[in-house]
Amino acid sequence: MLTSIASTLSLSLLKACSVVLLILVARGLVWLINMMIVAPMFDPLKKIQGPDGSPLQNHFREVMDPSVSPNTHEKWVRSFGKTFRFHGFGRHDFRLLSVDFCVMSHVLNSPIYEKPWQTRTLLTNLFGRGIFAMEGAEHKALRKLIAPAFSTQSIKAMTPIFFQKAEELREKWESLASSPTLVEDANFPPLPAPPYSPSPSFAEAVIDIAHWFSLATFDVIGLAGFDYHFHALQCESEEVYLAYRNMFRVADKGPKLQELIQLYLPIIERIFPNEATRITGESQRVISEAGQQLIQSKKCAILAEKASASEIKEKDILSLLIKSNLSADISGRLSDADLLSQLSTFLFAGSDSTSLTMSWCIHLLSLHPGVQGRLRSELNSMSPCASNSSSVSGYSASTHAEAIDGLPFLDAVVRETLRLCPPVHGTMRVATRDDNIPISSPIVLRNGMIIQPGETIHLRKGSYVHVPIEALNFSTDIWGEDARLFNPDRWSSLPHPARAPSHPGIANLMTFSFGPHACPGWKFSMLQTKIFLATLIPHFVFEPAADIQKFNAILTRPYVYDQFEFGTRLPVKIGRVNL
Repeated sequence: MLTSIASTLSLSLLKACSVVLLILVARGLVWLINMMIVAPMFDPLKKIQGPDGSPLQNHFREVMDPSVSPNTHEKWVRSFGKTFRFHGFGRHDFRLLSVDFCVMSHVLNSPIYEKPWQTRTLLTNLFGRGIFAMEGAEHKALRKLIAPAFSTQSIKAMTPIFFQKAEELREKWESLASSPTLVEDANFPPLPAPPYSPSPSFAEAVIDIAHWFSLATFDVIGLAGFDYHFHALQCESEEVYLAYRNMFRVADKGPKLQELIQLYLPIIERIFPNEATRITGESQRVISEAGQQLIQSKKCAILAEKASASEIKEKDILSLLIKSNLSADISGRLSDADLLSQLSTFLFAGSDSTSLTMSWCIHLLSLHPGVQGRLRSELNSMSPCASNSSSVSGYSASTHAEAIDGLPFLDAVVRETLRLCPPVHGTMRVATRDDNIPISSPIVLRNGMIIQPGETIHLRKGSYVHVPIEALNFSTDIWGEDARLFNPDRWSSLPHPARAPSHPGIANLMTFSFGPHACPGWKFSMLQTKIFLATLIPHFVFEPAADIQKFNAILTRPYVYDQFEFGTRLPVKIGRVNL
């Protein structure tokens, strides 16, 4: 009797499971057919010209790999015009790409467009729910909160930190240049020959400038952003710095199949953790513990010295965030977890992007000795107290910084570096509802019809828009036929201030993006870069040491040609200048 009941129950359960499985399979098939066949038939982007491909072919490499993307963008613009579509995850996945600034301005300024949830999830997995993973009112409120930390007055107050760390780095390089060897590191294979080698050479040593700038800028954001001494320059094994580097070494390899699947099924990460998951988890544990201690010590110091949150006058990022947390308005408070996420985000954004700009700048100067010499002459032409960073203690740091910031050729070199080597290669937006996008350049549809300037193109909800920062920075329509060449003199011929329609973006560059999500710390980054260059270039001559290429991960990083497996590196020959 019991056996019969058990058998009947088992059979019923099996039937029920079979029915559920059939329903799931049927729904999956309906979803698949709709995604790959039905929905593309009614997608407005189907009417727009663009590169074709096989059913499962994508164009991600052509669009996002900096070794091929400049040629790809130029070829597609020449073939299809300034606005076209390309394939995402297959021929069914139409995505919009445009170098028409009218289109990009609309997309970057409209609240209709947000970062895709996949992008925000990847950022959250690394940094927590920081400002770059936020959208809407939440993002707007946090931007408003941190704005005082990046005001002109606040940045001026940070300049002694910039000078201090620039001097520390100069001293480190002085000791390295005095070394009798030209071997960069015995742990790496021999460097491939650079595309240019000066004769005679003045080099005394080979150093990985990407590594050293990374240490220095990490120290800077620690002090300027959080009033905390990491001392990474003095101790390369500093725990928090190494945790970040280990985490980004994993992230720089790009998401593998398992990581992509985990976006949709997060439970897989907990059931089947791989090496990348373990390294990232351990790094986040170190960062979290250090961050929590930093937050608590800062809170205690503020509460001990201040009567109320309204009296907090400090302008560093962490103080401003804690002020919000102590606000009487409960709705304006941030949890400790949110504080930690912002801290982690700004440690990354405030150090890595700036260190890459400095690294690419020295690299470009090493390839262009004439430009390097002109810049050194301009820096040496400053008054003795203004040109010697070691005298900052006896000279107003802010006045010194103003003098450096006002040097026209230094400004041109930094802007040209940011134009040619934007730390962020491109970004993405997704339409949260149907929209009509205005255009300023004609679009020829696949059927031969033309959408004229002043008219609009229709985009449906859920469509992806690629924002090609590099392509806009390389546009020959904006920058002329030599747009891909390093030519700082182009900046002296721009109208001052340059008109946004002809030279779009913050500081006339798309490098810092545009609109509500533009980089809040662009002035911080530019001035810090100028001060470091002004401190180093009068003392050193730079020559290329290897063939350097770009790869695109979260940021666009340098690597040694044919040695990609060794990760981010930018070795350069340096020699001391006889002052």
